[in-house]
Amino acid sequence: MEVMQIDAIAFGALDNHEGRTFGPSDWREVTQARVDLFADATDDHQWIHVDTARAGEELGGTIAHGFLTLSLLPAMMEDLLRVDGVAHILNYGLNRVRFTQPVKTGQRIRSRLRILTVEPRGAGRMVSCEMTVEIEGETRPACVAETVMLYLPAVPA
Repeated sequence: MEVMQIDAIAFGALDNHEGRTFGPSDWREVTQARVDLFADATDDHQWIHVDTARAGEELGGTIAHGFLTLSLLPAMMEDLLRVDGVAHILNYGLNRVRFTQPVKTGQRIRSRLRILTVEPRGAGRMVSCEMTVEIEGETRPACVAETVMLYLPAVPA
């Protein structure tokens, strides 16, 4: 597996990077404050996420929402894949998501990205990527997701 660290890919060269792996991204700490803000934003206040006393007794601490981990993918993707000559990047969706291990509050996560496919879509490119979210000190990933993004080229001035 070839892991790349590059500054940017030219839009016209995206096709040449199919199958390549990029990463890792920067570490991001999953703090209780971040979990609480996510709970407030989504109205998901399940005790395993926000009740530090009960979760501490029963689970050894609170755990992050799986969807919080998923919501950090765009920021991690920005660390990993920069494409020059793009006017817009549109989130087209997800093909598959698996939460394979919970992220405990206080842990750090990062991601690796593998470009699966690059397909023409009008003037743009539909790019499918497998993103694997790693947990510091753990062997199993927190999440593996296949993202789909539409890259639209900048119009020359």
